[in-house]
Amino acid sequence: MAPERSAMLALVTQILDDGKAEDIRQYNMMGRSPLADYTVVASGRSQRHVGALAEQLEKKLREVGYSAHIEGLPACDWVLVDALDIIVHLFRPEVRAFYNLEQMWSDDASMAEAG
Repeated sequence: MAPERSAMLALVTQILDDGKAEDIRQYNMMGRSPLADYTVVASGRSQRHVGALAEQLEKKLREVGYSAHIEGLPACDWVLVDALDIIVHLFRPEVRAFYNLEQMWSDDASMAEAG
């Protein structure tokens, strides 16, 4: 992993951890998706918590010079933060369980890393 990409991934997971996100998972998508090199999936306890996590992530990434764009803020059930090389999916726990995105990547156990 390139040093800058590694630092950005570490920053993303640290921001989420500092914001009390739950069950943070990282997936290496290189060679599997043209959209991003890494996907991070995490849960917030409520709609307000999910929205706050997304806004804090965007703010802190921009402060250090990374680009970030948020989709899904009005409802805050499933919010996506596009940080170019890293896409972050933030869910309320029941919405995360319903969509079960992680199942798409579970066939390769080496891809999943706890944050």
